[in-house]
Amino acid sequence: MAVSEHQKTVSREASFVGPGLFSGETATLTIGPAGPGSGITFVREQDGKVATIPALVQNVLNRPRRTCLRNGTLFVETIEHCMAALAGMGIDNAVVKVSGGSVGELPGGDGSSTNFVETIEEAGIIEQDAAIEPLIIRKPIQVTMDGATLAALPGPTDTLEVIYDFDAPAPVGRQTVSFRLGDDDFIHQLAPARTFVFEEEAREMRARGLGKHLSPKDLLVISREGPIDNAFRFADECCRHKVLDLIGDLFLVGRPIRGRIVAYKSGHRLNHMLARRLLEQEENSVRQSLVHRDAAMDIRRIQRILPHRYPMLLVDRVLSIEGDHKATGIKNVTFNDIFFQGHYPGTPIMPGVLIVEAMAQLGGLLLSTKLEHTGKLAVLLSMDKVKMRQPVVPGDQLLLEAVAVRVKSRTGHVRCKAFVEDKLACEADIKFMLVDAEPV
Repeated sequence: MAVSEHQKTVSREASFVGPGLFSGETATLTIGPAGPGSGITFVREQDGKVATIPALVQNVLNRPRRTCLRNGTLFVETIEHCMAALAGMGIDNAVVKVSGGSVGELPGGDGSSTNFVETIEEAGIIEQDAAIEPLIIRKPIQVTMDGATLAALPGPTDTLEVIYDFDAPAPVGRQTVSFRLGDDDFIHQLAPARTFVFEEEAREMRARGLGKHLSPKDLLVISREGPIDNAFRFADECCRHKVLDLIGDLFLVGRPIRGRIVAYKSGHRLNHMLARRLLEQEENSVRQSLVHRDAAMDIRRIQRILPHRYPMLLVDRVLSIEGDHKATGIKNVTFNDIFFQGHYPGTPIMPGVLIVEAMAQLGGLLLSTKLEHTGKLAVLLSMDKVKMRQPVVPGDQLLLEAVAVRVKSRTGHVRCKAFVEDKLACEADIKFMLVDAEPV
């Protein structure tokens, strides 16, 4: 299946019904179309309540042996095989409804992605009039946990290449799989690979009340002699299933990934960790690209809005203002800044309170997009969740970020961060009181 340049969704709704792998509760899963740029969204229906849960790693709740998403008190469980099918079939946008049962676990089928693939095929696939915006791996990232390693590396820019090295006791042994998503045959090479457990693990799970509805004929249970009452679909089925899980978990970045992934015995928690690191790298890349753009506000315009003057004007340039909800700016830190004369002059460090003041000033500039013609000023009211992450020294450039949380007629709430290159230096929630400006 060739990689398309356009986003895709399904043409109509299609469903299947079955028990969850862990809970055994019967649930109905329905995959339906969604608009361009909307991504994958789960909708959980239970006891008259409905929760919309974007399929993003920010919504992951840690669960053993599976991937779970949460919104408030409602969950969707064991989503990784569905997410793998959506990624493998090139579906960028879809609404996945889950109804029935008390825990929100997706129907598990035989523990593979086959049922989800068949449901997507039944629904049909259509291209949309919007280009794919992939997350391209630009710098190496490595995460490790409990002897497992997962690395993201720059590689092909038109596909995701996964190289997985799996090692387990006999009769599984050492298995290695290489798969290129979009180039290789997902439907036949990966989708049929099933969830597997070793005999001892199966006993422990049943003792905890998990998977009691399953027999070895329903799931791949492996003893020292081989599969119990079953047979491998592939000689390296265990490794193929680990690749399947990895593809499903990494799709929680919210869009297709381009590059190379190298894994050794990785599981869900490590997969989620890498997904978060990939998003952090992408956000840092976007911030750095802003530095080279023309200023949204130069110092003269800043001075027309803020009442601050030397030495208390701490925003040198506003890089971008996105509507009235987000602003980014710069504070260049030099040894000539007056505060270094008295703040550890032998080992100069920018006072944390002034970093917070710089963030607050950017927050005030953000609010000014609404206040510029109202005759009001944003005056600092309170600060919360203030954390200093690393020292800021002469020669650093503070990249400031302010996101509006809530703005009312008399108060404004802004969430702020300050970065030095790709490292978070400070963060705070800042509230303002909006007061009448004194006439000039």
